[in-house]
Amino acid sequence: MIPPVPSDPFKRRLTRIYAWYTLGFLLFVLALGLLERAGLSKNWIGFAFMAATVGVYAVIGVLSRTTDSAEYYVAGRRVPAVFNGMAAGADWMSAASFMGMAGTLYLSGYGGLAFVLGWTGGFCLVALCLAPYLRASGCFTIPDFLGSRYGSNVLRLVAALAAIGISFIYLVAQIYGVGLITTRLTGMSFEVGVFVGVGGVLVCSFLGGMRAVTWTQVAQYIILIVAYLVPVVWLGLQQSGTPVPLAAYGQQLESISQRERELVRDPHELEVQVQFAHRAEASAAKLLDVPAALAQERRLAEHQVAMLKAADAPLAQVQAAEKRVAALPRTPTEAAERWRRQQQADEQRALPLAGMPPHAQAFAGDPEGTPAERQQFSESRRNFLALVFCLVVGTAGLPHLLTRYCTTPTVAEARRSVAWSLVFISLLYVSAPALAVMVKYEVFNHLVGTRFDSLPAWIGQWARVDPSLLSVADVNGDGVLQLGELRISGDIITLITPELAGLPYVISGMVAAGGLAAALSTADGLLLTVSAALSHDIYFHVVNPQASATRRVTLSKALLLATALAAAAVATQKPADILFLVAAAFSFAGAAFFPVLVLGVFWRRANAAGAVAGMLVGTAVTAWYMACAHPQIRAALGIPGPVTLWWGVQPISAGLFGVPAAFAAILLVSALSPAPRTSGAGMLALLRSPP
Repeated sequence: MIPPVPSDPFKRRLTRIYAWYTLGFLLFVLALGLLERAGLSKNWIGFAFMAATVGVYAVIGVLSRTTDSAEYYVAGRRVPAVFNGMAAGADWMSAASFMGMAGTLYLSGYGGLAFVLGWTGGFCLVALCLAPYLRASGCFTIPDFLGSRYGSNVLRLVAALAAIGISFIYLVAQIYGVGLITTRLTGMSFEVGVFVGVGGVLVCSFLGGMRAVTWTQVAQYIILIVAYLVPVVWLGLQQSGTPVPLAAYGQQLESISQRERELVRDPHELEVQVQFAHRAEASAAKLLDVPAALAQERRLAEHQVAMLKAADAPLAQVQAAEKRVAALPRTPTEAAERWRRQQQADEQRALPLAGMPPHAQAFAGDPEGTPAERQQFSESRRNFLALVFCLVVGTAGLPHLLTRYCTTPTVAEARRSVAWSLVFISLLYVSAPALAVMVKYEVFNHLVGTRFDSLPAWIGQWARVDPSLLSVADVNGDGVLQLGELRISGDIITLITPELAGLPYVISGMVAAGGLAAALSTADGLLLTVSAALSHDIYFHVVNPQASATRRVTLSKALLLATALAAAAVATQKPADILFLVAAAFSFAGAAFFPVLVLGVFWRRANAAGAVAGMLVGTAVTAWYMACAHPQIRAALGIPGPVTLWWGVQPISAGLFGVPAAFAAILLVSALSPAPRTSGAGMLALLRSPP
């Protein structure tokens, strides 16, 4: 049951403050809209959104600064359930949810619903199995809880290292999203945008820890949900006359299905597919003799530079030719990997609908078709269920999310807080499928078929940010954009929605500010998790138990700064798409933490030796499968041989194997080793009868 409206003075004061804040934000957007009509440039609008929102977060951070350990790590345990639910919603709805959810649904159709089901389903496990017991323990962090429950500093150290690794992977994805949004808002280069965005992260978490992060995340939730819903409602009114996203979903899905059938038969689309098939064949031919093909490419590129210089060509043409030479693979191994990826991409683009499945098709293949089609159907369904499983258990194992429920005043408030989290999160999650369908309707019916010389300016602007995010090319030479000639990354579907729908630029700025709020809020929580694991769990409990609270908090701030800079440096390398990075973190979180937490609460016989074994085995199995099954990771690690998948399960769902392995290791080792010590049993008794 949803808790009643806050009635005590503290809740009433918070409600009044955030009501005024919401009204102020809406008036700010309205004022910028009027200034846009009066001629204010897009750059100024972008700077205004970034400066105003980050400025508000900075003010909250300054006002909430603290050196008290309880305030710094768990916000003094006085956050009301409804506001903790909003903060958890912002902490949860990261760049992956805000930017990647609709994009994944756009690209994969029905298959993308695995993320909606998995991420929301995980909160049921959090509410039933973990949140109340974590709050009852009175611990600051998840490693702190495990160390106390099992009475082992070795386990505490292993858990802290796992929390650091998982949170760092997740953090890189958020900072990558921050860089994209900052670049789009301000026009800075991506690398500069990353480090500027990191400054926005640090103004909150560095000064006040969980206390500042909590009240900032409430403010960020308000911005991100308004920014997400406005374009969805606007598109719904524009396309079907209804402001309710789900009401427009069915109607537009039927329209898309009809348009897909037309595009599959379109002769111009077939021409594009043939061209991409030829390109894939050319890449395959190069792979037959990689050293010879690489030498030939280098000779041709260097010859072109020499010819341009001999003809006294313009400097820009010479420099472009020299850049092409410099961009060539340096080794045959690097060339083989690049050409293999290009071959796979071209083969994908050679399929109907640019390689996207029909949006309403549940699974690939045909259960009644040929043996190959039946196998494809079986693997598609298996991967859907595997991904749902990994996201469910990963949600229930994420350290930065679980720590949120240690900040409430009571165990009952922790339970209510999870319910509120689901309410606030569902506002975005029920809108994302509708947004994906409406964006696809706009692309299929208004963008495809446009002449290249009439394409909107925002396409070129995004292509300059990063061609891998959005690019167009007249492959068949007819001067008209076909669906197969358009490449859009799922990471920017939400961000391009306002411009695609022809909305005022102020809405684009607001959506970017919402994406920035989503990425910053999650990055804040992740940074705090990493620094708390280092300072509280490793330094205080393992290295120097005599350290004062002030010293621990000071060290945590220094480590937080170092972690942020390290994650920013990794993010500038653009290591992978946002959604894969996040899903990888979920597989690791599920394998490392979910079994040891659940058995620690519900099985008295689980002991420290079993818990350590479970965490190590689960993490190792997940990492091994992900490394062996993912082509890019495999190439980076120099693992020879072809990619092999177990039962066709994709590497994004590596936790499917790691979680059962962890459970088995804990059960087996605990059963074969001595029973838990008295301290662990005492903690378990406290958990099973929470106040």
